[in-house]
Amino acid sequence: MSIVTGIEEEHLSGAVSGDEGNKPVPSDVTLDKNGDSFHTDLSPKYFNGVEISKLTKSQMKKYQKCLKWEKLKKEKRAKERLKNKEKKRFAKEHNIDLGPSRKKLKQAKMKDSPCKTSVVIDLSFDDLMIDKDMAKTVKQILRVYTLNRRAKAPMQLHLTSYGGRSKKEMERHHGYEHWDLNFHSQCYLDIFPKSKLVYLSSESDIILQTLEEDKIYIIGGLVDHNAHKGICYEKAVKQGIAHAQLPISDYFWMKDRKILTINQVFEILLGVSEGKTFKEAFEEVLPSRKQKIPIEEKLNESQTKKAELDDSNDTINDPPKN
Repeated sequence: MSIVTGIEEEHLSGAVSGDEGNKPVPSDVTLDKNGDSFHTDLSPKYFNGVEISKLTKSQMKKYQKCLKWEKLKKEKRAKERLKNKEKKRFAKEHNIDLGPSRKKLKQAKMKDSPCKTSVVIDLSFDDLMIDKDMAKTVKQILRVYTLNRRAKAPMQLHLTSYGGRSKKEMERHHGYEHWDLNFHSQCYLDIFPKSKLVYLSSESDIILQTLEEDKIYIIGGLVDHNAHKGICYEKAVKQGIAHAQLPISDYFWMKDRKILTINQVFEILLGVSEGKTFKEAFEEVLPSRKQKIPIEEKLNESQTKKAELDDSNDTINDPPKN
């Protein structure tokens, strides 16, 4: 949704354009005490290309919701700035090293990184996703890029088979072509040595135990895995390249299938590349809703149930007392 009242189309913040082309205009939007109405000194005013005065009831509700969100976002940012300021003051008083700032981390480039392990996101599944899932895929890639940019030692990140719908969706994000990210229109087979490729798939019977610096790890750029179960594994087998699954089952029992988002898989790989164990990376990244249970607890639970069952059978088989 786009609001031409000082709420930027992509992020609902900052300056946007009015009828005068691309000239930015300042924002001056307020809400009443109930948060149900607003006013602005800007004119003309638009929401999704429609004048505010001509919005339908449902469009007006969406518009008001966006304005509320913008207000809450500004309040949240103000609180974060205050919190960070207090954190820095406390660290200075107690001589605590907070490490490199986010600004400094963003200056770290892949080419200068001591980490030479490569990660590829395979974007050859455009035709298998609806527009909504395509947008989700790109959103997850943006999260991957953010994680890598903030890393002390960024991994070597590549997008392959980049074009078509994925490129069109990416182009919605201004300045993406200047990101510290390798874009390739070709398939990974045309870029890297076949012997170095490892496709990550939960269907693989091979467990990944360590990351090797000279390997290239491939993550399938696909959101709706349930509709295309095993597609990444089948692709790796068909192409004759190595495949492996993350060692989740070595440390955790999970109720659901071990399907993670693109950014979750990348964050785990990034954590391990920075020196964490796989278990530590899983504990940080795997969401609680995945209902992960440490494998030791699951084994103890199974043994307890077995012992209780054995005791029950012994009681049933005991001869009756006279």
